[in-house]
Amino acid sequence: MDKPSIAIEVVYALAERQKLLRLSVPVGTTVREAALRSGMQQFFPELDLQQAPLGIFGKTVSKPEERELVEGERVEIYRPLIADPKEVRKQRAAKAKAREEGDESA
Repeated sequence: MDKPSIAIEVVYALAERQKLLRLSVPVGTTVREAALRSGMQQFFPELDLQQAPLGIFGKTVSKPEERELVEGERVEIYRPLIADPKEVRKQRAAKAKAREEGDESA
């Protein structure tokens, strides 16, 4: 007898395009297994699903190889960060401070 299955979604997005796939997977499928089963690499060949960070509904899953999915969940495949968010905030604060100091000297 076939193992019972659940319906899930797997999504990946770039700035200019995105893809959402609906899948039926066996109960007990992990987050990583679902990403690998999705076939998302045929749409985005540069995607490394073995290493990509993964999440469910906007929350990163720290152990995607262990976390089993439940009916209706959406697996999100995350892109690597281009810049460190902390560093970007630091740079923005430094620019703002420099502008303020420039206004005071006028």
